[in-house]
Amino acid sequence: MSLFDDKVKKQLQEALKPMVNNVNLALFTQTLECNTCRDTHLFLGEISELSDKLTLTVWNFQTDKDKAEQYGVDKIPAIVVLDSENRDHGIKFYGLPGGYEINSFIRIILEMSGLKEQLPDDLMKRIQGIKKDIHIQVFISLTCPYCPDAVSTAHRLALESEHIKADMVESSTFVPLAIKFNVSSVPKTVINGTQEFVGTNPLGKVLDFIEKV
Repeated sequence: MSLFDDKVKKQLQEALKPMVNNVNLALFTQTLECNTCRDTHLFLGEISELSDKLTLTVWNFQTDKDKAEQYGVDKIPAIVVLDSENRDHGIKFYGLPGGYEINSFIRIILEMSGLKEQLPDDLMKRIQGIKKDIHIQVFISLTCPYCPDAVSTAHRLALESEHIKADMVESSTFVPLAIKFNVSSVPKTVINGTQEFVGTNPLGKVLDFIEKV
């Protein structure tokens, strides 16, 4: 069984071609995989074969507890995007980054590899000024065309700051969590469980919310 046909594989291969450095993908799943875990495993297996700069490592959430703890993984399926030195920048996908969300997935792979646009100095200064621990959760659905932008903004902030962690959370996979944060429309961004907004915002506006935490 293959998730992608040859045409899509070729498109993804082209999209990954500009990668500069290697990127390592860590998948957390379990021995008896749930449907989403299995689909995510298959998805990553196929994508990692499309570039020699991509590596996939699979961890068992139940038996590799030390690794789950190391990367702060508390639910599955989880994808942790690591740089070429296996360093963790706090960037995760909880659930399958398929549908529209494949755009944010490819984008963070490219950015993690070293292919990223320089942010304006004023924004970088604000990011560098963040000294408290920030946890951003972006709740999405795979049919939402606006969600990838919200996820990419959160992930870029995490990439630029050691104090920020950012998760994509696929709402229908993690229903209790979506209910906890009253997710009725997506994208919904929750910051440290206290600041929240619905829809997409430019990076500067998201920093406004972070600075209120």
